[in-house]
Amino acid sequence: MNKPLIGAFFAALLLGAGITPAVAAGSAQALESATETAPAAKAVTFAGTVALSNCSGSVVRSPDSQPTDPALVLSNGHCLETGFPGPGEVLVDRPSTRTFTLLDGTGNGLGTLKASKIAYGTMTDTDLSLYELTSTYEQIETGYGIKALELETAHPVAGTAITVASGYWKRTYSCDIDGFVHQLKEGRWTWKDSVRYTPECQTIGGTSGSPVIDDATGKVVAVNNTGNESGQECTDNNPCEVDENGEVTVREGINYAQQTYNMVPCIGTGNKIDLDREGCGLPKP
Repeated sequence: MNKPLIGAFFAALLLGAGITPAVAAGSAQALESATETAPAAKAVTFAGTVALSNCSGSVVRSPDSQPTDPALVLSNGHCLETGFPGPGEVLVDRPSTRTFTLLDGTGNGLGTLKASKIAYGTMTDTDLSLYELTSTYEQIETGYGIKALELETAHPVAGTAITVASGYWKRTYSCDIDGFVHQLKEGRWTWKDSVRYTPECQTIGGTSGSPVIDDATGKVVAVNNTGNESGQECTDNNPCEVDENGEVTVREGINYAQQTYNMVPCIGTGNKIDLDREGCGLPKP
């Protein structure tokens, strides 16, 4: 996984030394990638992204979310302060007081947002977390002039131009969706229908949880989470692709994300997570 980082001081020294599987953190390629950022599409900025203590994230909304609903922050399951959820483990409505630094379009910190709970978190089938905040969308927009990023409701398409916007590093990575992976296996975890980037997106440690934004629409289509660091097969830091016939493919240096369209139907009235809603594609406890 794109390593969550423990403290900016150590992150600056080690460029991604952390406690989680990640993308080429610490390698010469990652160091070069960290200092040479691909230019973002003009439509994509950092507005609405957040920095966590060890990862990246974004304030997101479904098309049906209301201004008075408590806002949601999207990140990775492996970025949870409770540690990595085990295979088959799903967290729902867990109290949390985690804080997030809200960024403006140029990456400047505007203020601190606070969670009331982990609304949802898992590393089974996907790798995502959703935090419910103590602030509403209306309060965030009024107080900071920032609107939430909207979640796309349809399956993304190969060839789409995308930008990965990291609030932790205040960096963007631009590339295309190369395709989709039937099963992506990394260590103990398996993810389904993952997004594979073209090689230009050389994401690094700390970019975990970054929104993957469709350049044309500005909507979130996935959440950045992992990549094959050293060419190993299906190990921590080195996910492998498994097709419908069980054939394994290793793509060293290639990075991946988890789709988010299938979680939109799970967001019900008042932004409450309801895993029994029609069309909800998230695993249940």
